[in-house]
Amino acid sequence: MIPARSLAHQDVGVFGLARSGLASVRALKAGGARVFAWDDKEAARVIAEADGATVLPWRDWPWNKLKSLVLSPGVPLTHPAPHDIVVKARHASVEIIGDVELFAREIILNLRPPGGGAGGRAPVIAITGTNGKSTTTALTGHLLDESGFDAQIGGNIGTPVLELSPPAAKTVYVLEVSSYQIDLSPGLAPQIGVLSNITPDHLDRHGTLEAYASVKARLVEQAQSAVIGIDDAQTSSIFTRLSGAGKSALPVSVGKVLGRGVFVLDGVLYDSQGGRANRIADLKEAAHLPGAHNWQNAALAYAATKPYAKDARAVASALMDFPGLAHRIEDVGRIGRVRFVNDSKATNADAAERALVCFEDIYWIAGGRPKEGGIESLARHFPRIRKAYLIGEAAKDFARTLEGHVPYEISGTLENAVAAASADAQSGVVLLSPACASFDQFRDFEHRGEAFRAAVSKLAMREAS
Repeated sequence: MIPARSLAHQDVGVFGLARSGLASVRALKAGGARVFAWDDKEAARVIAEADGATVLPWRDWPWNKLKSLVLSPGVPLTHPAPHDIVVKARHASVEIIGDVELFAREIILNLRPPGGGAGGRAPVIAITGTNGKSTTTALTGHLLDESGFDAQIGGNIGTPVLELSPPAAKTVYVLEVSSYQIDLSPGLAPQIGVLSNITPDHLDRHGTLEAYASVKARLVEQAQSAVIGIDDAQTSSIFTRLSGAGKSALPVSVGKVLGRGVFVLDGVLYDSQGGRANRIADLKEAAHLPGAHNWQNAALAYAATKPYAKDARAVASALMDFPGLAHRIEDVGRIGRVRFVNDSKATNADAAERALVCFEDIYWIAGGRPKEGGIESLARHFPRIRKAYLIGEAAKDFARTLEGHVPYEISGTLENAVAAASADAQSGVVLLSPACASFDQFRDFEHRGEAFRAAVSKLAMREAS
């Protein structure tokens, strides 16, 4: 745990007691704050109380004394309308921050703890983007670990930032940060900020694509050095603006030869930061980095780790043995000639496309809580799909898009879809790549992926018996 000492002896409210909220309670208490907490779920309130928080409905908090409100990233800050607690905090002149901001104040801003002494300090690589940020984060951590560093990986992936270990001699923090977390982290100024790509997503939260892009841009604007994928219009514009202003910004591309930068051409990773293109690795040989989207992830991770991991041969070797990321084009089993692939992390159409291009003869499980734009953008990949199995709230809308192009059935639940796809497929790939959020039927995409894995395991056991 990283104690949040920047609010020692202050009254602090924590609203939303999922993983990051409970981590905030524990870190604030360890740092000497007085913590008031609330969540609609009774089980979460019980844990927070056991961790030392005063559990009260948020309207009953001592707002005239509160210094800060630590808000769960999922609570609306601006769109479609600010949550009532946000309105209350603003009216009471209470700052609204998130757990990543507490981390930034402790690690990046190097605040001195009470009684003197040096605060914690270690390099921070913060990674954001619409798609690919989880794989890029995990891969960056893997490259650093294989190069002799202690990579502490967390944030929007896996471990909440305040549950990571305090800094040691070889520590490098590698954080995935969502747009929601950036919104709540004005002090997040990492040593290296990575921006993968920007496509329309979370517009219900940010209002417009331009507002969403500006939040993503804030991360690389505040970083000491930026690594930016330049293969879409939004990120290319951000790179041009920052480099034109004299910012230390490194471009990354898949398919474009860069005079100075990092790029992938025909699957081969090149580093031309010194003005000459040096061949680093043939990514086609990396078993768990299939497809151009993963080549971008690899190029971004390589560029982010280059200032620390100096041995290019060791980095190339680490790229080859990367084990892959759970819930992202993850092989979870085979039954006969049928391969089952868990891509639950694909929560929008652009992410699902990255899996669809990797396979032929696809039995596609899709649906959930729909995102803006649906799956119309995937039409050019429909010939790869033998049949679709539609689940959740998006099922009827997806069916209308597929009508006349792809055979489909409305399965309703994930378990029904897995059973039907397994019965239909004699060979090929049963692919869970939902192109939707998971919240209509699951806690999160990880819960959905685990449910898929369990359903496949159940079928395999039945087949074996």
